[in-house]
Amino acid sequence: MIQIAPSMLSADFLHLEKDVELVNMHADLFHLDIMDGVFVPNISYGFPVVDAMACRAEKPMDAHLMIIKPEKFVERFAKSGVSMLSFHLNASDDPASTVDLIHGCGMKAGMAINPDIPVESLFPYLDKCEYLLLMSVFAGFGGQKFIEDTYGRLRVLKAEILRRGLDCLIEVDGGVSAANAPALAEAGADILVAGSAVFKAEDPASVISSMRDASSRPFMIKK
Repeated sequence: MIQIAPSMLSADFLHLEKDVELVNMHADLFHLDIMDGVFVPNISYGFPVVDAMACRAEKPMDAHLMIIKPEKFVERFAKSGVSMLSFHLNASDDPASTVDLIHGCGMKAGMAINPDIPVESLFPYLDKCEYLLLMSVFAGFGGQKFIEDTYGRLRVLKAEILRRGLDCLIEVDGGVSAANAPALAEAGADILVAGSAVFKAEDPASVISSMRDASSRPFMIKK
């Protein structure tokens, strides 16, 4: 079944506890976008906010590091209670060692790529990661338009995972909504990250439910 991971970057930071409870009640994961203003041209939030959310979070926290030298902060995110930690393939000098470090700290490891990086670049790491994060917009800002090429990239990655008999999940992040969730599920997505589509909606719980319903569609590899 599809897992829904609302991006807390789009939450109401003046009433953060309310949105944390929304995720606790209706979603599957907390998605935390961590930006350093260097790897991406924006700054999001740091450990004080992560720690505050951790105090109330009842669902696993999934942190997406959009920072250079992610290995420097792996242990600190583990101490904050993060369960899943992903970093960008081209942000680490030694991606395999960074994955090992994440595992050594007791977290699931994920590797992320932007839309301009071939999905084949992830193939050497499929048997090391619990999940892979395909960006369907360019990392750095919320509210961007979904890039349609994502469907084809997703199918290629899913086909390779299935060919090798691996359990690696695929997470899709950027411009995800109830409108494209069914097609993403059909193409092979396992986790859908949505920020604006959830937190800017009049009825966020209904949007989450609609996105989860996408999991009822069977996966097919299209030629």
